[in-house]
Amino acid sequence: MGSSFHTAIFCDKSLKITFRLLFAQTEIHTYSVFLFYGSMTRIPLAGSQGKYDYDLLVIGGGSGGLACSKEGECIVLCVTGTKWGLGGTCVNVGCIPKKLMHQAALLGTAVKDAKKYGWQIPDTISHDWPTMAEAIQNHVKSLNWGHRVQLQDKKVKYMNLKGSLVDEHTVRGLSKAGKETVLTAKNIVIATGGRPKYPTNIPGAAEHGITNVALECAGFLKGIGLDTTVMVRSIALRGFDQQMASLVTDYMEAHGTRFAWKSVPNRVDKLSSGALQVTWTDTQTGSEHKDTFDSVLWAVGRAPETKALGLDKLGVQLNKETGKIVVGPDESTSVPNIYAFGDIGEGRPELTPTAIKAGKLLAHRLAGQSTELMNYDNVPTTVFTPLEYSCVGLSEEEAEKRHGKDGIEIYHAFYKPLEFTVAERDASQCYIKVVCEQGGNGKILGLHFTGPNAGEVAQGFAMGFQCGATYSHLIQTVGIHPTCAEEVVKVHITKRSGLDATVTGC
Repeated sequence: MGSSFHTAIFCDKSLKITFRLLFAQTEIHTYSVFLFYGSMTRIPLAGSQGKYDYDLLVIGGGSGGLACSKEGECIVLCVTGTKWGLGGTCVNVGCIPKKLMHQAALLGTAVKDAKKYGWQIPDTISHDWPTMAEAIQNHVKSLNWGHRVQLQDKKVKYMNLKGSLVDEHTVRGLSKAGKETVLTAKNIVIATGGRPKYPTNIPGAAEHGITNVALECAGFLKGIGLDTTVMVRSIALRGFDQQMASLVTDYMEAHGTRFAWKSVPNRVDKLSSGALQVTWTDTQTGSEHKDTFDSVLWAVGRAPETKALGLDKLGVQLNKETGKIVVGPDESTSVPNIYAFGDIGEGRPELTPTAIKAGKLLAHRLAGQSTELMNYDNVPTTVFTPLEYSCVGLSEEEAEKRHGKDGIEIYHAFYKPLEFTVAERDASQCYIKVVCEQGGNGKILGLHFTGPNAGEVAQGFAMGFQCGATYSHLIQTVGIHPTCAEEVVKVHITKRSGLDATVTGC
């Protein structure tokens, strides 16, 4: 693959969509299959001994489902309908391969920077997709094996079944050979996650839309030398701070990613040459446009994996618009003894660490070991675009909505990473924003950071949110020099002041 390979990415609402990419030697593949994971965990629940096969049955073998299951003493895991290994979306086609491909792109930039640092680098460098793909696949397989080993250590019996719910205590499983197995449990937990959505109203979308990705994918594709165009219907990073979202896309545009803003695709046609011709409409002018691409990647969101579970027959309440399961603070559904968490839960963050934590806490509560509920507030996250963006807490827009414009104070700074100086890289989008309550010690409501290693920067500050950190705490903290993270504890200029927020000196 060289720079002549053209990719079109359709991004509907949000750049932060879990990315699914299964890759082979030189091709990108995806599998539209139904996935059923089930794990039955024996944990002591009062009054259930002997009445049911299991005390707890977890449907879902991704990160959340496995975490919930492993809290018990005995597990039987059932899988069918996928070519993935254990671990669900995150391990196989999501977070892990995405981050490694992002790293591949960053290394390409680092090689170019190396010249400024004295390294003798050839003028022309190239990226080999098969080498990267094989290395990442091997790592993913090692993680799959690690899950197998963990389950074996906990005396897990591994089964292969496709299942659906019969009632609030019963699951029917069907093997590939057609053999039926009926399992009963006092409590059933659903953690089946989501799958990519394809726009069914666009001719050619299902046939020629190879996979479902987000701007993170656009970033690394451009980073390894491929021409990339992103079509956005409305805004970037819906639900995130919009000033930060603009910085992310501005950086990408400045570094060669093309954007078709306020545009919607009409159809995709395969030409005799094998290229894909995309026809789209500019919603602002009404004009129609066409262009050809080697690959089309759909990134229009994800849908919960609920249709084949038989939830409607049991009366499990779903959100009619999203299809997700309506859950309470304790992950309970509208049907007693049936619980749901992770991506499938209405209003829950679609994040792996959140699902893992929620799954563990739910297992503990069902076992009578704890009453602690999952705290879904102030969950940190990072968008792994070429210029990374991490955040925790409220966006500026949400803080203003809740507290009023005069009820918040925003401290901010434009900074230049030391690593960018010698390499003469543009740092105009490297920015820090700390949103605080106005008055008192200034409780921190939100923290936003664009720059290198953004996730590593935000992780430590996220703990402060659990402790009620204030602006006073922040400025009393001594920074580690020279780092990008130290700029966070030095922010002192407010937006309200109108002063230049550019950091000077070291």
